Amino acid sequence: MAIVKNYEPYEPNAQGLTEALLDFKSTFEGIPVSKVTGYVATAFENVTQGDAVYARAADGFIGKAIGNDTFDKAKVAGFAETTETSGSQVRVLVRGIIATSGLNFGNEYFLSASSAGSITETPPTGSGNYLTRVGEAGSTGQFIIKIETPILLS
Repeated sequence: MAIVKNYEPYEPNAQGLTEALLDFKSTFEGIPVSKVTGYVATAFENVTQGDAVYARAADGFIGKAIGNDTFDKAKVAGFAETTETSGSQVRVLVRGIIATSGLNFGNEYFLSASSAGSITETPPTGSGNYLTRVGEAGSTGQFIIKIETPILLS
């Protein structure tokens, strides 16, 4: 991180503060990507990095979410940040950006009704399935998490 002083000396007023912040901003080489919000929970089954997960109501343990079962299993609690085995602690992100691959820039993604833990561009259809919007592609390799409440299709 290089030191930038384009606006120095800074005046001791609002404009000086603004100029100091502009100099600070110019020290960033690119857009900073951050993991905004997450937590750690125990997995009750094996989970892979990037899996959509739900929290089991009985004990709060984490497992792969799916859109063709119960409301609880369709209610995405976040995305696994790490690959872990059953009984291990897994970091789960609920807001922010996760690295992945194979996305189509700008497209919205939904919880899959056919593959546990997976997301899809095609919203589930058919009575009894849950429609759960989970985010969008910020690029072909960055997924922006935007989890919404499941909607039961009839």
